[in-house]
Amino acid sequence: MSEQNKGKSLRFDWAYHYVTVPLALIVFVWSIVYLVQALVQEDGQISLALLLFLFALCLLFVVSRIRPYATRTQDRIVRMEEQFRHYRLTGRTLDARIKLAQIIALRNAGDDEFPALCERAASEGLKPADIHAAIKDWRADTMRI
Repeated sequence: MSEQNKGKSLRFDWAYHYVTVPLALIVFVWSIVYLVQALVQEDGQISLALLLFLFALCLLFVVSRIRPYATRTQDRIVRMEEQFRHYRLTGRTLDARIKLAQIIALRNAGDDEFPALCERAASEGLKPADIHAAIKDWRADTMRI
């Protein structure tokens, strides 16, 4: 996976992004070509071609849903971790005005600046990019998918 830093917080999993997704797309396109050829030739392979197409369609749906499910689950975990970290550092719960996207951006702040940035995010309604720009002690999230 690529390195995460203050300038680049998105991460790519090469096996998923550069192997699995392209292969699923190739299989899907190939199944369409095979189905069209079977329909044109009418050689009795239509049922096999249709089965291959449906399998490829299912594969494409699965591949397209895997990553969003994983990142959504991680977002929930990050929210709980950061709520606990805020409570551990301040003895108070996170302000209810802080949105999930802000919490996800705040996870990169070091413990020394985290409570103050949380307060700023709640009171000023900072966008995630503004939160990233305000972080002085960057804490990379190396476990993020």
